[in-house]
Amino acid sequence: MNNLEFNIDVLIIGSGPSGSVAASYLHKKGYNIKVIEKSKFPRFVIGESLLPRCMEHFKEVDLLDCLNEQEFEIKRGARFLKNNVVCDFDFSIKHTEGWDWTWQVPRADFDNTLAQELIKRGVNISFEHEVTDVKFSEDGSSITTIKDEHGAPYFVKSKFIVDSSGYGRVLPRLLNLDKPSEIPVHSSIFGHISDTKRPEGEEGTLITFDVLDTDTWLWVIPFSNGTTSIGFVGKSEFIDSFKGTTEERLHEMMKLSKHYRDRFKGEKYLFEPKSIKNFSKSVTKLYGKGFALTGNSAEFLDPVFSSGVTFATESALKAAKLIAKELNNESVDWETDYSDYMKQGVNVFATYVKEWYTGNLQTLFFHRPENPEVKKQICAVLAGYVWDQTNPFVKKHNRAVKTMAHIINMQKEKSETI
Repeated sequence: MNNLEFNIDVLIIGSGPSGSVAASYLHKKGYNIKVIEKSKFPRFVIGESLLPRCMEHFKEVDLLDCLNEQEFEIKRGARFLKNNVVCDFDFSIKHTEGWDWTWQVPRADFDNTLAQELIKRGVNISFEHEVTDVKFSEDGSSITTIKDEHGAPYFVKSKFIVDSSGYGRVLPRLLNLDKPSEIPVHSSIFGHISDTKRPEGEEGTLITFDVLDTDTWLWVIPFSNGTTSIGFVGKSEFIDSFKGTTEERLHEMMKLSKHYRDRFKGEKYLFEPKSIKNFSKSVTKLYGKGFALTGNSAEFLDPVFSSGVTFATESALKAAKLIAKELNNESVDWETDYSDYMKQGVNVFATYVKEWYTGNLQTLFFHRPENPEVKKQICAVLAGYVWDQTNPFVKKHNRAVKTMAHIINMQKEKSETI
């Protein structure tokens, strides 16, 4: 093939957190890699609240220091509001040992910091380049067709592909791997706002979920640069019931929040707010001969518990380690060590998302008095430690939330009849 410009070990599609973690690990191991990124950095992307679990991944691949230097807003927990009840989760009070803080980040700055650090280390990243086709051979090697920033095609031959393309979902589209998600259908509308009336102290830094009803909630994510991300999530018909521009719709929606409507009244959006419909995604498989799907290119659940970046970095690091072993002619069990492993964590979070929208998890969050031990176990899940089988709310996730909510509701009914 005359246009073959690169013959490498691993092609990584996407330079977000998932692609950066995979690239950092494989580059450090000495493999010849190339990263293709469709966007021009810095660029806006949603998914701005992290979980403590992902800090372990950034540390392991030596990306923690460059992120620390940016002084992003520290996230030490999460607050949920419903009516007049407040449920605070403190990541330092959880069942599973591990990191007790993380960040709230403008992803444009966060992702660009990772990419620029990799470029400093000599990683080959091509921005504004788009994958248009992939052809796999029987041995798993592939020829990928790519358009550069001028629209000119070129080809990359690689032994393995990591698809970290996020919402671009490159290989799921090209290989027809998409399947309907089992998560209830919801949509969102969101943007960044000037936060000139931000309160002093902790109140001004807290990530908060203002719950309007079982299906509808508002996120508020303050950044250290003085701006704040706000977004509504609800059933698609609710989001569509507001008319006008996305900015006009968000301003109208904000009137529904007793806690935040005055703080954000009249504030200016930094760009035209965006909307995503029916955002939950899934795939028929997470890997194949010569490729692995990581992050949102594989599975996206729901933004309610901020699991996106953590699953992205968890899957990227796991896949990179298995690829390194395979390229070193070691035996790899992708089904057990990757697919089963990732599905275990995804299934735990999927249960929590589903039970949030059934109302069962909200019952646990807002019931008073709180059960401290149950709260610690749930907090560990919300911190991203969804592989800890010593945690009953992980090991028995498909029953624990439902059972506890049933007990609370039965007790409530009993007290009301006395």
